[in-house]
Amino acid sequence: MTQGRTIALLGASLLTLAATSAFARQAPQGETSEPAADAADTGDEIVVTGTRTAGRTRLDSASPVDVLSGASLQRQGTTELAAALATVAPSINFPRPSANDATDAIRPATLRGLAPDQTLVLINGIRGHSSANLNTNGTVGRGSAAVDLNTVPTSALDRIEVLRDGASAQYGSDAIAGVVNLRLREARSGGGAGVTYGFYDTQVDTAANQRSVTGEPVVTATAWQGFGFGSDGFVTVSGEYTKREPTNRADIDRRVTPNRVTGRYGDPAVEQYTGFVNAGTSLTDSISLYAFGGYQDRDTRSAAFPRNASAQTTLAGYPNGFLPLINTKTKDINSAVGLRGDFGGYKVDLSFSYGRNTVDFRTLNSANYAYGAATPRNFYDGQVAYDQYVAGLDVTRKFDVFQSLNVAFGIEGRREGYTISPGERASYDYPVTGATGAAPGAQGFGGFSPLNATQRSRRSGSIYADVEAQLTDRLLIGLAARGEKYSDFGSTATGKVSARYDVTDWFALRGTASTGFRAPSLQQQYFTQVASVVTNGVPVLTGTVPSVSTVGSALGGLPLEPEKSTNLSVGTVIRSGGFDLTVDAYRIHIRNQIGLSENISAATAGSAAVATQIRNLLAATNTGASAARFFINGLASTAQGIDAVAHYRTRTASAGTFDFTVAGNINKVDVTRVPTSTATLDPAPTLFARSRILTLEQGTPGEKVTGTIDWSLDRLGALARVTYYGNVNQPGTTPAADVLTGNRAITDLELRYSGLKGAQLGFGVSNLFDVYPRATPTANNSTGVLGFPYYSPFGFNGRYLYVRAGLNW
Repeated sequence: MTQGRTIALLGASLLTLAATSAFARQAPQGETSEPAADAADTGDEIVVTGTRTAGRTRLDSASPVDVLSGASLQRQGTTELAAALATVAPSINFPRPSANDATDAIRPATLRGLAPDQTLVLINGIRGHSSANLNTNGTVGRGSAAVDLNTVPTSALDRIEVLRDGASAQYGSDAIAGVVNLRLREARSGGGAGVTYGFYDTQVDTAANQRSVTGEPVVTATAWQGFGFGSDGFVTVSGEYTKREPTNRADIDRRVTPNRVTGRYGDPAVEQYTGFVNAGTSLTDSISLYAFGGYQDRDTRSAAFPRNASAQTTLAGYPNGFLPLINTKTKDINSAVGLRGDFGGYKVDLSFSYGRNTVDFRTLNSANYAYGAATPRNFYDGQVAYDQYVAGLDVTRKFDVFQSLNVAFGIEGRREGYTISPGERASYDYPVTGATGAAPGAQGFGGFSPLNATQRSRRSGSIYADVEAQLTDRLLIGLAARGEKYSDFGSTATGKVSARYDVTDWFALRGTASTGFRAPSLQQQYFTQVASVVTNGVPVLTGTVPSVSTVGSALGGLPLEPEKSTNLSVGTVIRSGGFDLTVDAYRIHIRNQIGLSENISAATAGSAAVATQIRNLLAATNTGASAARFFINGLASTAQGIDAVAHYRTRTASAGTFDFTVAGNINKVDVTRVPTSTATLDPAPTLFARSRILTLEQGTPGEKVTGTIDWSLDRLGALARVTYYGNVNQPGTTPAADVLTGNRAITDLELRYSGLKGAQLGFGVSNLFDVYPRATPTANNSTGVLGFPYYSPFGFNGRYLYVRAGLNW
């Protein structure tokens, strides 16, 4: 992104905001600035993220916080929470990778272009658990094990608060980029049910093929109900069922005659069930009980690269070749219970939570060539599992010092566990007798062997203090400090200072400075597997090993240490009547950052002698792998950018309510340091090279701007949204292997008939003009599978039509 383009984009944004502000001040007679009853963020909503002072609103906070209503998340074609969130929050991106194993099923989201696991996710203010899946292929978020946002249905949510600021001192590990707090619905009565049905109607123009696609349907059924008991008790139950057919945007395969599409490249087939319960009640006049619980069962089937006809496929019973399918079955549990009370002026919150995620892998319609004609066709590949226990005690008290003084402190204990369980022998090994000499393992996704079996855990404890003082009616100061101790790497400390000064009633300045950290995940420390990894469009059998294993140590691996960060933010808040504008600039410097190394092989060695040593080292593993990789510290990067959100709402006497939002993010990431190998090999292998660096720097859009108009009149409503995405680079090992998405604008429209009660009906189209990223050039697509870059921040499925029907009571 050039400096000129940045200035031009900022100028255009400021002109739009100025025009909107002028319109807000010159509203014609009969208009008011009252918000619509079901509107999203009004600016007056109370926030609980980023502050422990009760009653603080979004526009009164010292840190930038987005408040996104459940209604705004549901007024679009997608029913995936992460995709819906990325549509309305410019600083969040949610790519749709394909042909990348379990990452197709458990997709990571990013905040401000940083790694998915550098954003902390809370549910009702309680730390969520990460997925057991580790993203090890060449996707955005490579090397991360992040929280799967799609385990929570939008129907269960009241709103989402997105804190766009470093918050490790307030919440602990992972809150480097910010915090996403999912606030569950609380209802004593009422309910609703609905069905959303959609399909694609698109013209697919890959580099070497043109075709029309109509179909590939998605159906989602949701329901929720509130129950009341006692004077204030509530139980809110939500459920969701989704059935998605796979999409296919593969190019033609020029290796076969006649040329035709042999791969399946796009969204996987999905069938999932999700349920959530949120409850609370008073036990006494001063003590209340709360609890929530959620469960999801998801079955996902994505495709590996096709195996074209050969002597091996014929021997295995596939004379025309075959397309392996990777079947991931995930089960996810979220639960928490707690007590809140007021004791002598101190508000005390004691909570306990448990979360667990398991991923079972199967390879279907495949073969283990080592078994020859006796090969099975379906394989159980094993399981990865992650669980987390968290117990926390939070205490707050407000004092009549200065204008007000809020003091908070607390402790937290956490226990994490991670296991890898092996699959059946045929998924990873040779048969007991009669081995053919071919590489063992299920084609497409090899199973976990007993050598990969892992069972690890760790414990951590933390203590924090948080002070927020309204020194005068215009000056707010906040201080926070936190210390944490981990059983596997020791202690760390973080701090934060924040300030806000209201120059006038309509204009305020705010800023924060903080340090942060992220502990290396158990998945990063102990994951091990052999799998096909696509490098420049070609699958290579690659072993992922712990950094302290025999192979990892020989190639330069060391014990992992925590990432550290320094966050600076400065911004303004402007509000006048129904108009508000926030502009926040930020700088996030991360040091000792963790990354997944290059795929080190004999082919990448710097000399023939080193190539021989690497070849012998890999051969000793007896896995058939021709490359190896492991996690390393030592990266340093800096993210700099600007977030701007302008919002205006007006209600007219006869034309209804209009809600205008223009929100944008400009972000630039620079990798300033890469790890140096400590391997004894001479020359030592390169640990972090071009494609890894450019993925961090150019793998997410440098600019993203969303403009939305939401109109409602009685029961009628309409929404129009245009989202602009800057160019993204899906890098290869050389410039010639890069694939660019291009600058693109996506237009969404929706018409609806709805009310607080009664029938609900909506019709819409996502990606109205059928926009795709640039097609993958044939020179970078030797198999024909990769029709479009999977780094695309808006996917590559084309136009989507949908209808939503339901009933509220």
